[in-house]
Amino acid sequence: MDNNDILIRLRYALEIKNKEMAEIFKLGGVEVTVPEVIQILTKSDDDYEDDDYESEHQIKCNNSMFDSFLNGLIIFKRGKQEPKPGLSTPEPVSPKSANVNNLLLKKVKIALSLTTEDMLEIFEMAGIRVSKGELSALLRKEGHKNYKECGDKFARNFLKGLAIKYRG
Repeated sequence: MDNNDILIRLRYALEIKNKEMAEIFKLGGVEVTVPEVIQILTKSDDDYEDDDYESEHQIKCNNSMFDSFLNGLIIFKRGKQEPKPGLSTPEPVSPKSANVNNLLLKKVKIALSLTTEDMLEIFEMAGIRVSKGELSALLRKEGHKNYKECGDKFARNFLKGLAIKYRG
């Protein structure tokens, strides 16, 4: 599952309009117009072998752009938070290493003010059972001894559960 696909599913689950998507990107520090949002949200056609065709109709969302969107979503849903004195600003996600699925879980949890129980319920709605320990491992910082990488199946089911909870 690539970043564009995650954005498409997240947009659907939370019923975010194109104009709001552009606003969220802006809040995260990335200037994106509404027509560019539409190109980002266009599903890629695997039937076409020609890369030029795909690049004309779809804008690929890289990891730093995706991270900016998630940061913007937090600001959009919860408001801008002033940095506390003495704390450094979080470093941006490196385009290669960070697992975007873990990032998705963490930042959507923050943006929607979800508790651990809420997240477990969302997974349950999607039809998978996750223990508190497993969820805790998914939400840990990369490099922690109990950190667990979030696979596409978990991310897909989380987005499916979000859609059921917020649209159903």
